[in-house]
Amino acid sequence: MDEYQPRITDLPSDERPRERLLHVGASAVSTIELLAIILRVGTGGENVMRVAQRLLVKFGGLGGLARASTSELCAEKGLGEAKVAQLKAAFELGRRLLVESPEERPTITSPADAANLLLGEMGLLEQESMRVILLDTRNRVQAIQTIYQGSLNTTMVRVSELFREAVRANCAAIIVAHNHPSGDPSPSPEDVAITKDIVAAGKLLSIDVLDHLVIGRQSFVSLKERGLGFG
Repeated sequence: MDEYQPRITDLPSDERPRERLLHVGASAVSTIELLAIILRVGTGGENVMRVAQRLLVKFGGLGGLARASTSELCAEKGLGEAKVAQLKAAFELGRRLLVESPEERPTITSPADAANLLLGEMGLLEQESMRVILLDTRNRVQAIQTIYQGSLNTTMVRVSELFREAVRANCAAIIVAHNHPSGDPSPSPEDVAITKDIVAAGKLLSIDVLDHLVIGRQSFVSLKERGLGFG
């Protein structure tokens, strides 16, 4: 028997995405909730929150969803041309805001700031993904890039590829993050080994590696805070 999924209108008002945004502010709601607000309604047997979650998992997060073509999105259950147009318009507005107003870019002042940008998406992924947050001299976010998707190990992570865009964009610093699909963010010995390699390469390239975050289902670990890989 399929799991019952209540309609958004059946939820208490303080649990509905749109009402929560108006009450606590846009920055306090999850990526899934923001996406659900744009999509507005779900489809048969699947409420809009579940549709939003499925899309983020399917496309590897918000960045992958933004890069998906119109035909790819229209092929997804619950997405017609109208909803796809809404998504494309929202992503384009966000892109133009970053271009026109660099001062509006998020500033990273702590591991939690970085984790909050990633946790809502990466905590849902069923495969490992490694991402890099590119930062300027004031620790403002320039971009978030997916470097690897799939099982990660020390032999497959090529440091040159990880730093490629940071060098091209003349970034001052980066933060590396990857997720554990198990939901447990405890760093493994391989995570520490990869971190050591990344930190060493950053020193050679004069790009500060501020942290390496391991993202779990609803929590994260900062290797920098634990002194792992940052000798």
